[in-house]
Amino acid sequence: MRLSKRFAGLIATGLSGAMVLSACGGGGDDSGSGGGGGEGGGTFTAYIGEPKSPLVPGNTTESEGAKVIAALWTGLVGYSEDGQVEYTGVAESIDSADNQNWTITLKDGWTFHDGTPVDAQSYVDAWNYTANPANAQDGGSYLSRIAGFQELQDGAAQELSGLKVVDDRTFTVQLSTPFRLFPAVVGYNSFDPLPDAFFQDPEGFGTRPIGNGPFQAETDYVPGQGITLTKYDDYAGEDAAQADGMEFVVYADSATAYTDAQDGNVDIVDVIPPDVIESARDAFGDGFIETEVSQITYLGFPTYDQRFADKRVRQAISMAVDRQAISDAIFSGTRTPADSFISPVVDGYREGSCEYCTFDADRANQLLDEAGFDRSQPIDLWFNAGAGHDAWMEAVGNQLRQNLGVDFSLQGNLDFAQYLPLGEQKGWTGPFRYGWSFDYPAAESYLTPLFSPSSFPPIGSNYSFYDNPQVNELIARGDQAASEDEAVADYQAAEDLIAEDMPMAPLFFTEIQSVHTDRVDNVRIDLFQRPVWSEVTVTG
Repeated sequence: MRLSKRFAGLIATGLSGAMVLSACGGGGDDSGSGGGGGEGGGTFTAYIGEPKSPLVPGNTTESEGAKVIAALWTGLVGYSEDGQVEYTGVAESIDSADNQNWTITLKDGWTFHDGTPVDAQSYVDAWNYTANPANAQDGGSYLSRIAGFQELQDGAAQELSGLKVVDDRTFTVQLSTPFRLFPAVVGYNSFDPLPDAFFQDPEGFGTRPIGNGPFQAETDYVPGQGITLTKYDDYAGEDAAQADGMEFVVYADSATAYTDAQDGNVDIVDVIPPDVIESARDAFGDGFIETEVSQITYLGFPTYDQRFADKRVRQAISMAVDRQAISDAIFSGTRTPADSFISPVVDGYREGSCEYCTFDADRANQLLDEAGFDRSQPIDLWFNAGAGHDAWMEAVGNQLRQNLGVDFSLQGNLDFAQYLPLGEQKGWTGPFRYGWSFDYPAAESYLTPLFSPSSFPPIGSNYSFYDNPQVNELIARGDQAASEDEAVADYQAAEDLIAEDMPMAPLFFTEIQSVHTDRVDNVRIDLFQRPVWSEVTVTG
């Protein structure tokens, strides 16, 4: 599942680093609607696609489950609207003298929804569980910088040696190497705490989660239907829920969700289909929102497939796609052609850093010929069903046919909960739709989760299964840099190598279009491309 990288500028579902279900975009002067409205209370409904996995923070790295996790949990830190780290979560402080040995002090008074305390042990136990390969948690790779992670993967240890509980409100974290962005990383949901109840019944817990967030689960999560939440009255954070409750309603198709919003049957649809963008402006008025988010939409390549193993093939396919034409024809011009592997919303973005993102059919054909590509066999184009991707993926296919003389076959019959597991099993037989929003505000969040071997599925999001030792070394050097400028330079050098290898082709920077009914107000989409559920007020 879908952050702007500013630690001082270091998002999504994408979650987030969350793989995201829907392509999104950004824009407009305003990332929310309503100026006040509502006096608290009431309940509202919100659209989600089917989450991939049970609702456990360390196992949720895709956008749909991340939306629910964001309502049920509060992280160690929060982020401002421009991506700055803020101590609005559970952490009172996160300190280090050397960027390798960190002390985390928790605020007093935080409890889980079952009334048990959120203490240091609840973090250490959660992180050990998430990092353990025996538990097959999708977010396990996010713990890889903690000392002892590799020993845990190798079976030589049962827990992370770098974690130590000092007292109820304090624990220490030793990293394997210095990493100055650590305080920004721990706001991601893989670092959320877990109560004792989770370890007694992990499977049952994923059906009715017990978090520490502004809302608590009122019902079980029912696949294909959703889950109902109520306000947690003993919430200790600054962002207490304004509504009495909310319901996540699962839709198999975003078009159906949009129609239901028009009819007043669902209050918030965070990402609407591209073919209704123009009409939605008039249909919803002030309830139509455009938000620039951190997501990049990619066309990923299965580098494990011999047909796409030659980088020249990947370069050619990327250069054969006229991104602006697709944006104009399908997205009403609301998608910006991507020219970088790092989003403009974070420090480290360089305009035009991706040479092979430029449309050039002649050069694309030359590269394809040099690679000896068999043009007689159609290219399979993979995408998840029901999220509005059909039209633009077909447009990509038509351009490949027109510009390269290669036919295509659309493979868009799997819903999101089936789509990702197939990718984990190396089941995609051609280019695949992939969306990524940063998990925390840093350029590095667009690199390590997507292009490092430590992020191979099932514990990570490197679905192209790309591995370049030089890239790995540069990212590691950036992680250990003494200054932000030095770190960004190393990350950019890694990006240059990735842009040459093209394991994924960046297509669009994203501005998402959302709608809500006049029953709700104060709907704001954050840089992670999620509505801020606690702020929503019910007016009708």
